[in-house]
Formats: sequence, structure tokens, C-alpha cells
Amino acid sequence: MTPVELSRTVLRAVRRAVDAGELDVDVPARIGVAPPGPGGCGDYATGVALQLARPAGQPPYRVAQVLRAHLAAADGIADVVLTGPGFLNISLHRTAPADLVAEVLRRGTRYGFADADADADTPADTEADAPGTLQLRCAPEPRALVVADATARILRSQGVAARVVSAAPPPAEWITVLGVHLDADTGTGAGAHTRPAEEVRPVPAPAPGDVLALGRDAGRWALLLPAAHDRPRTGGEHLAQRESNPLFRVRYAHARTRALARNAADLGFAAEPGPLDDAHGIHVLLADHPRVLAAAAAHRAPDRLARHLVTVADAVLPLLPAVLPRGGEKPSAAHRARLALAEAAGTVLDGGLTLLGIDAPDHL
Repeated sequence: MTPVELSRTVLRAVRRAVDAGELDVDVPARIGVAPPGPGGCGDYATGVALQLARPAGQPPYRVAQVLRAHLAAADGIADVVLTGPGFLNISLHRTAPADLVAEVLRRGTRYGFADADADADTPADTEADAPGTLQLRCAPEPRALVVADATARILRSQGVAARVVSAAPPPAEWITVLGVHLDADTGTGAGAHTRPAEEVRPVPAPAPGDVLALGRDAGRWALLLPAAHDRPRTGGEHLAQRESNPLFRVRYAHARTRALARNAADLGFAAEPGPLDDAHGIHVLLADHPRVLAAAAAHRAPDRLARHLVTVADAVLPLLPAVLPRGGEKPSAAHRARLALAEAAGTVLDGGLTLLGIDAPDHL
């Protein structure tokens, strides 16, 4: 069961509780699941009971008990534990990580996109369903342009029509070097653009020349990695081919996963998702990717995606030396499962870098 499928399972549990008269609430459009926080347990947790408690007129813990009864019998769920004021902590059957990897590989770089996750029985979320196109208006300075461009890409991945406009035409070289796409400013409220414009105002970069000297990929990364309120660094450290450079680690991890797939093909075996004991927490990070994309879109924060990619890269790198057989070993089910997990992580890195407007090369 993937995170998206689990979210739908929780949603169906709410619907069954409402249909049975156990809860008198409006069924939410979507329900989020995420790795458990401090004090939690299992594979995923949700605070939907706290969300529904007030409209239901019941304590959160009582709402959680009602939902637990419906969730515990669902296919793919091994156990449901209540913690805190009413958090539902869900443990999945042993095959869940393999199913997750298979789902990532099936969806490819669009894993976590709203169109891939849409449920025909679930209404679209409020923002994606809003009429018109969202305009992101930015000042004609490099960081605002790059942040607005990446934010628009992420918003589109979540089903939100978005366009980038500038308060004044920026120098053409900024557009060319940094790979920013600008739309014509038709004003707010004109034609299909019925949504109010949003201003994109991150702390500016020190100097345009410093950013442009980095080139497209390193320049965009330097401007996107820090949170909007933090001043970015635009020195040559973003070009360094060493472990201290987060961008290098992300791209290197991606290139290594692609190289492993090629080497495995030469050895006569391919990826096959399966259970693993040495997953280095990668399954949890892959499962969290759709939530990270949704949060980056909702908060207009591409830095969240950039930092998530660094975390995925740092988790997958220790796995890679064990993917291929050594010496006289023959490919085993574990090798195939490790290869599948590595390929899934590489797929997430590829899709995430693409949304940030950064190239994900197969060779470094």
C-alpha cells in the first residue's frame, strides 16, 4: 500500500463511519498521512481525528477509536495504534515497502504529482479546483525570478495552473542563463486570470553577477536551497565536485543509480522490488515525497523540495555499494530489491531536480 492508497483508505474509513451514523461530519476532500512524529509508532500516522473532533462534537480520542475500528480491518493494514490526544499510527503489512518502490518505478518522475494521485471518488483540493490561473508576480531580480519559476513548476505538479510575471522586464541574460520562463503580464482579473496575483519576495541574492557566474544549475540551486527569509550564498562552493556540496551529492547519487542499472543489465539482472533489511530509511523518504511536493506548493517553498532531495541522496548513497554482486556472487533477490530501491530513489531525485529547473545527468 502506497501513501496515496493509505490516504484513500483512511478517507474511506471516515466515510464508513459517517454512513454508519458514528460520526456527524462533512467528509474531508483529502486526508494526509506522514511518517510518525515523536512518540508515534508504525509506518504512518494521521491526525484526522483531531481535525474532525470539533465538527463531530466528540473528543479526538473517541473519534480516533471510531476510525480505528474501520481501519483495522482494511486490506494492507497490519495494526492501528492510538497515541497522544488522538493520533492514528498505522502499521502496514511487510510487503508495503516493495509496493511503494513498484509504485515509484511505475509512475516515474511524475511520482507525487496530483494527476497521478487523483482519486476519481475524491474531490480535488481547494487550490487545485480554484478557477483561473494563479499569477506569481516577482521583482526583476535573479532570486525572485528563480524562486517564482520553481514555485510555478511545483504548483503545476499539484494541479494548480500557475504563471510567472515580472514587475519589469529583467535583462535577457538573466532569463537565458538561469532558465526562467516569464509570461506576459495581463494583469489580475483579466480573462481567465481571475485569481489575485501573489507577490514573490525572497531575500535577494548578493549580486546578479555572482549568480550568473555559477551557470544555470548551480545558480538556481544556490538561490533555491535556502528558505525565502535566509540570504543565499553564491560562491564557487556550489560548483565543487565534492561531498561538502549538497548539489553534487544529489546529482552524484542520481548518476550512481543510473550507472548501477546499466551495470546490472550487463550482469544479466534487473530491478525487482522486494523486502529489505538494509534500506537505510529510504522507504520512509520515498513515501514522504508526495507530501513534500504538496507542502512545497502550498507554502510556495521550493527550498523544502531541495532539502528533501539532499536527505534522499544522503540516505541512498550508503546503500549503493551493496547493490551489485561482489566477486563470485550471483545476483540474488536481495540484489534485485536493492537495485529497485536505488532506481526508485534515483527517480525521485530526477523528478525533484527537474521541478527545480536543474538538470539531472546520467553521467557525472
